[in-house]
Amino acid sequence: MKKIEAIIKPFKLDEVREALSEVGVTGLTVTEVKGFGRQKGHTELYRGAEYVVDFLPKIKIELVVGEDTVETAIEAIIKAARTGKIGDGKIFVTPVEQIVRIRTGETNESAI
Repeated sequence: MKKIEAIIKPFKLDEVREALSEVGVTGLTVTEVKGFGRQKGHTELYRGAEYVVDFLPKIKIELVVGEDTVETAIEAIIKAARTGKIGDGKIFVTPVEQIVRIRTGETNESAI
């Protein structure tokens, strides 16, 4: 089992969710986050004063999938989230040792 964390642009969330649903992903967690990478930030004007916005709003999607679904899920995220411009985001994949569904006590693959 693998955990996939994807940082994407906020307006791409619905497209990514739909793409993941199409490849059989049944659940995910979405968090509003802020950060910066090469995109760095930008300058805004507010009440006549210029200020720098260092952290840009992003969406973090987390999902756990079986080994056989990892590459398909990654490809779906890339296809749906890519704009071709700086700031499209990143995908991180890490191993998951154990999963337990609290309600039923199911473990590992059956708990996904």
